[in-house]
Amino acid sequence: MSDTPRFVDRLRYSRFWPMLWKEFIQIRRDRLTLGMILVLPAAQLLLFGYAIQTDVRHLPTVVLDESRTSESRALVTTLMNSGVFDPAGEVADRATARRALDAGTANAALVIPPEYGREVAAGRTATVQMLVDAADPQTAGAAISGAQLGAQARATQIIAERVSLANPLDMRVRPLYNPAQRSAVFIVPGVIGVLLTITLTLITATAIVRERERGTLEQLIVTPIGKTSLMLGKLVPFVIVGYVQMTVVLTMGWVFFRVPIVGSLPLLYLLTIPFIIASLGVGLLISTVARSQAQAMQLSFFFMLPNILLSGYLFPRMSMPLPAQFVGLALPLTYYLKILRGLMLKGTGFADLWRPTGSLVVLAVLLFTISVRRFHKTIE
Repeated sequence: MSDTPRFVDRLRYSRFWPMLWKEFIQIRRDRLTLGMILVLPAAQLLLFGYAIQTDVRHLPTVVLDESRTSESRALVTTLMNSGVFDPAGEVADRATARRALDAGTANAALVIPPEYGREVAAGRTATVQMLVDAADPQTAGAAISGAQLGAQARATQIIAERVSLANPLDMRVRPLYNPAQRSAVFIVPGVIGVLLTITLTLITATAIVRERERGTLEQLIVTPIGKTSLMLGKLVPFVIVGYVQMTVVLTMGWVFFRVPIVGSLPLLYLLTIPFIIASLGVGLLISTVARSQAQAMQLSFFFMLPNILLSGYLFPRMSMPLPAQFVGLALPLTYYLKILRGLMLKGTGFADLWRPTGSLVVLAVLLFTISVRRFHKTIE
């Protein structure tokens, strides 16, 4: 019985409590760490809980109506009212519809043949086709299901109107780019972007902060090496590491998962440059804000989570609310994923990729310029 009060007294007067109090005071004084502890988790919970939607809806869809009858227009209206498809304009021929899918401006293309109206009027089964971008299996599954359900809904309307016993409508869906709808074909290209983001953002930020913590950064500054040479010497190795990782993922994706590389491989490596510059700019920017490696890692992860969740890497962006889509437009990975999947899975050329490439170049120049200026001010 006497041991219990003795243990309580020892615990009460232990040196643990002053040390604990000191750490709490230090955290309270470090406003950046305190903000990351309290604000960042709440902000991410609200952002991702609001933005992440697993139900795929509002797929941009182009229409090739070669029938141009009231029956074909009724079919288009039924499909668009389903909520799965959104009109993205009419096209004049199949080649234009295929280019819209190649460029990524549409996720589906509805093709109504010239004889559709006549077949329905004669009481025979009319055939229509839905071309679907199946590079993303989740999006493709929603499009296929939506097309079939929309066709059933319209067929039910026709039967009710004409008291016909035969099935008046045959919807034939053709998945493109990933006909088997294998997840690896969709995921592996995105892994390249995620790996480059981690390497070029997290490692760059922590490496520079580590130099500052050790005092070696200031020692390098007073040497005859110029600041530009100093920055290039620090950043170029990470560029090489990024390209090595990219090559490893491409090779293993082909060997183990049979992920195709339909487009130009040199063009893929060339268009990776602005993404690398943008990621390095983010890493530099984090290094100018963080005062320790722990802060650099926390800020880097705070940047990487929106990249993974809001860029289209895992979830279709078109199903997200508009504010979340606007946040995604500020992320380099959003544009790089379009380049990766366009070149690897669709074989698209620069003519169809100039929009995401141009946006990525603008973002890279802006991020790197801001980061370099802040970095100069920090080390002066």
